[in-house]
Amino acid sequence: MSSTATPGQRSARKTQIGFVASRSGDKSVKVTVAYKTPHPLYQKVVNRQTVLHVHDEKNETKVGDKVEVMETRPLSRLKRWRVVSILQKAITTDAVAITEADVAAQVPTKTTKPQTAPAAAPAPSA
Repeated sequence: MSSTATPGQRSARKTQIGFVASRSGDKSVKVTVAYKTPHPLYQKVVNRQTVLHVHDEKNETKVGDKVEVMETRPLSRLKRWRVVSILQKAITTDAVAITEADVAAQVPTKTTKPQTAPAAAPAPSA
């Protein structure tokens, strides 16, 4: 089996830029790479995306981060990519857990009546 790279020299590896879509486990993330391509018959530009299973050695990425990933040897059944760098951090706020009671207090329903002053009784018509 012959290789095109000489000993001590790596061949060029593919790199992609995408957004972290989910954290699927320890040191694993899914990165979505979006691209546009023309439809084969109608030639309309169609949005497509590729999902890459990526190795994140330091567990430093979060959902929404823009990252650069590089092709690597197979690390698991699906992972063939690794995070090279985080290009842009996601803008997030600290998540606060809300309960069902909090939501019920915020959302008006048909069963809850607004607390208003009682209106004067209508005058009887003759």
